[in-house]
Amino acid sequence: MLHPVFVSLIVISIAFGLKALVDKLASDRSIKKAKDVRNTSHNIKHFINFIMMFLLLFTWAAEIQNFALSIAAFAVAIVIATREFIQCVIGFFYLVTTRPFKIGDWIQVGEYFGEVAETDWIKTTIHEIDIHTYQFSRKTVYIPNNKLITSPIKNLNFSKRYVTHHFLIVRKESLNPYSIYETLTNKAKHYCEGFSEIAGRYNSIIERKLDAQVSGPEPEIHFGTTELGEFKASFTLFCPIEKALEIEHKLTKDFMTLWYKELNKQGAKA
Repeated sequence: MLHPVFVSLIVISIAFGLKALVDKLASDRSIKKAKDVRNTSHNIKHFINFIMMFLLLFTWAAEIQNFALSIAAFAVAIVIATREFIQCVIGFFYLVTTRPFKIGDWIQVGEYFGEVAETDWIKTTIHEIDIHTYQFSRKTVYIPNNKLITSPIKNLNFSKRYVTHHFLIVRKESLNPYSIYETLTNKAKHYCEGFSEIAGRYNSIIERKLDAQVSGPEPEIHFGTTELGEFKASFTLFCPIEKALEIEHKLTKDFMTLWYKELNKQGAKA
């Protein structure tokens, strides 16, 4: 019989060779077909890892059994010491069975928001995104899989192309704002006019998949007050993610222009 060490080296070498081959084939297919196959390649590599672990456990079964018997007295201590690792492995099986997200999805776990880059037995890797600007922060976050069991997972993949963008403008001056409401609403509709048809279809797709009514695609503006009694204008836009900040800046400029124009007009009358 072959020595377990020799067999283990063969199994590991074959597994790493297969994973390298999968990466190369996935890269070639991605270039030729112009298709994102990262999720498929990751699933294949996870399957290879599973087979490799199974073969290694089978190869070392006798040695593991003898070793387990020799440290039976320390079993409880070992379990306690490795409980975080065990929880991470359980968390990985939770991800595989429930599939709350896939590679390339935008997710939020706790305070972390980003695009899923990779998952393995221990951790989930995401490229962090600033939730306010929708831009990559150039930071990589490694989330232990056990956190995915204890923390809510928000799948934000519907926000990857179109987003429901909210922003507020707060003013201290006293003014009747409804004299500028219609003009401001028309401005918002004008800025969203170029993509309104596509936004309407995308909004309908989201509603069908969620089986719920969501805001959009028409822009919404609401006036109110803060807890301190200051004036508050609340804007809600359903727009392409790359245009969200651009439209916010335009509407902010229009609001300020109309606000101070009306303020001067009402001040002159007074």
